[in-house]
Amino acid sequence: MALVTESKLRPMRIKSLTARVLLLTTLWSAVALVVIGLVISNIYRKSAERGFEDLLRAQLSSVINSVTISDQGELSGKPELGDLRFAQPKTGWYWIVEPLGTYTATPLVSPSLGASNLPVLSVLEAPFDKQYQRYYIVTDAFGNRVQVAETEIQFDTDHAARFRVTGNVAVVEDDVRNFSHSLYFALVGFGVGSLIVNALAILYGLKPLDKARAALERIRAGESERLQGDFPREILPLANEVNALIESNRRIVERARMQVGNLAHSLKTPIAVLLNESRVLERSHGDLVKNQAEAMQGQVQSYLNRARIAAQRESVLARTEAEPALERLVRVMRRLNADKEFELSVAPNLALAMEQQDLEETVGNLLENAARFAEHKVRLSASEAPPEIKGIDPVRRHWVELVVEDDGPGLEPDQIREAMKRGRRLDESKPGTGLGLSIVSEITNEYQGRLELSRGAWGGLRASLILPGLTKDVA
Repeated sequence: MALVTESKLRPMRIKSLTARVLLLTTLWSAVALVVIGLVISNIYRKSAERGFEDLLRAQLSSVINSVTISDQGELSGKPELGDLRFAQPKTGWYWIVEPLGTYTATPLVSPSLGASNLPVLSVLEAPFDKQYQRYYIVTDAFGNRVQVAETEIQFDTDHAARFRVTGNVAVVEDDVRNFSHSLYFALVGFGVGSLIVNALAILYGLKPLDKARAALERIRAGESERLQGDFPREILPLANEVNALIESNRRIVERARMQVGNLAHSLKTPIAVLLNESRVLERSHGDLVKNQAEAMQGQVQSYLNRARIAAQRESVLARTEAEPALERLVRVMRRLNADKEFELSVAPNLALAMEQQDLEETVGNLLENAARFAEHKVRLSASEAPPEIKGIDPVRRHWVELVVEDDGPGLEPDQIREAMKRGRRLDESKPGTGLGLSIVSEITNEYQGRLELSRGAWGGLRASLILPGLTKDVA
């Protein structure tokens, strides 16, 4: 339970290389575009604010140049700033010229300000710069946030005036907001386009890996003997190494098979001699020698079959058409069991990746067993294995299911386990050696298949064989 809980707590890992690269590029692009958008927007804001201050500074200079003081100390002048907003009320664009100190002349104001006034910050809150100008933001009587450009001019020893020009900050904010919206829209479009191009480039760049994987699957499924394909320069050394490894493994298997075969063949003659000698010995001793020699002969033949299967099962040349082989078996069983009815159902274009004699030995043993215990009928069917029982070998994509069932008494679960043991017979009244089901199981396991026994629809035994199949083009 602790192991299960720990595995659930582990972070899920993405096993697909393509998915990993796409995820990393997507995250990087998203972060990069967000950072770029924020940086460019901030740079544009600062540029817009500097341009706004430059505009106010220029307008302040125009107001200063347009205002004069008369001999009587009156302020006069009508600045023409070329902007209608200074003539429209409540716009936030104002200019003001007002006397300072003991100077009591009538202030000059733009038509846009009217009878209203603007608050003035202290020098401590907004100090003057080297050009004796200062900039600060206040709120006018109409609720507009305005930026003030201010300076003080000394006309003579007795007359001084404060000059102020304001601009509505909303203009800058709207300008920055519109620019940011356009920028983000463009970056989103660029980002989506870049992700699509990157995805296509990654998929195209990793396509040779998919080809290599498919080639490996064909080798594992017995549809090819080498890693074949037009691979790029980066993958070609890997393909060559895999082919060299396959060839080396094939030589090792072939050498082991030959050694097992040689050993088995070398034992055949001594076993035959023992069998012959058992016939001339006393009955008690002769039967003992005969039984042991036959057991050794069965083991030798079993290992010979295993060696032959190991040499052929990985080759695409090992294949058998299902329909003619099964029809031949059923035909023989009908002749040997004239009192039984045999049904055959084979899906079209069905082929198995195994030797014909192995198929006939496995299915033949099952048919003989079914005919021995059936009351009236036996049924044999062959079809593509359904998806829910596939997955014996996750690499192989094609599996065939062969089902043999009869209307006999059938077996209980504990009897099924007993029947699968080599040499065990549940009914001693029936002829046979008790090796049939174990031989079927051994051959099936050598082909990485599966044998399952259960109670069938007719009440008798149902034997299901899952064996490797071939695609139509390979078959």
